Amino acid sequence: MNKKLISLLVAGAFSLSALSASAITLKMQSSDPSGDQNFQIQKKWVEKLKKDSNGEIEIDLLPAGSVVKHTETLDSIRMGIIDGHVTALSYFSGKDPAFGLLGNMVGAWSDTSQLLDYMNNGGGNELLTELYKPYGVKFVGASTTGVESFVSKVPLNGVEDLKGLKLRAPEGLIQHVFAAAGAAPVNLPGSEVFTGLSKGVIDAADYTVFSTNHKNGLNDIAPHPVQPGFHSLPLIDVSISQKKWDEMTKEQQALLTQSVKDFAIDITSTLKKADDEAVQEAMKNPKITIHNWSPEERKKFRAIAKTQWEKFAKSSPNAQKVYDSVTAYLKSKDLL
Repeated sequence: MNKKLISLLVAGAFSLSALSASAITLKMQSSDPSGDQNFQIQKKWVEKLKKDSNGEIEIDLLPAGSVVKHTETLDSIRMGIIDGHVTALSYFSGKDPAFGLLGNMVGAWSDTSQLLDYMNNGGGNELLTELYKPYGVKFVGASTTGVESFVSKVPLNGVEDLKGLKLRAPEGLIQHVFAAAGAAPVNLPGSEVFTGLSKGVIDAADYTVFSTNHKNGLNDIAPHPVQPGFHSLPLIDVSISQKKWDEMTKEQQALLTQSVKDFAIDITSTLKKADDEAVQEAMKNPKITIHNWSPEERKKFRAIAKTQWEKFAKSSPNAQKVYDSVTAYLKSKDLL
């Protein structure tokens, strides 16, 4: 065998060895069930990331509840049970009210672009990085879904109709806001919303965007959706353990971070298009009545929400930081 061929073989073997040594696999759990449109879009992101990294970054993405409860992923990352999550930040309100306030500042955002701009350019990313640091968790990037629809078995035309309503809402600020509006919030995971509505455990639900609700049959058993939503725009965060982050090369870190930004654009635009199509389909069904709240009713609800932002801010020093940061941004953009 000539020397040139031997050199090429050695170099090739070294390259494969280097690739193998730098390749990383992350076991991450989503807060969405496997059948949800959100989860399918997340799977597309994972597949694209593997391709773009030439197999150097592989994510084993698991649906909600596969390893731990949706409210336990933060601790599970810290303990090394899983490597990361794609989840709604508000699920961790029990650990620090700041997570509930930043995760879903009810009534603050009227468009996905506003929330993403705050996170990427208004100080939100830096703030969440700071909040996650004590948990040994590295915040990679922010996403969202869309301004959520609201499914209901009874007609809802304004704030007055919320009084006494048994509704599903994630723990934290959003439950406090609905309670302040006179409703009776119930803490159920997303996977139990359909069953809860069909069995009468709840009368309505803050769950996700119109198209996902419609596809999952929620509008069939709760035929009075409120669309566009008046309340909720959740922050979805993509985070991994600090230990895993430190094992990655600078190039891998940059690629993962950019992929999350691309994912945020993909999921929000995909869901917006799907929502528009689902609304048109639902309008053709005489059994479904879409309720669009008037500007006056939306203003009433936001006024209630603002009183709860202020109360929630006093719950912890971190919550006050979130309140000050978000309201400063809203004022600077003339959105308050």
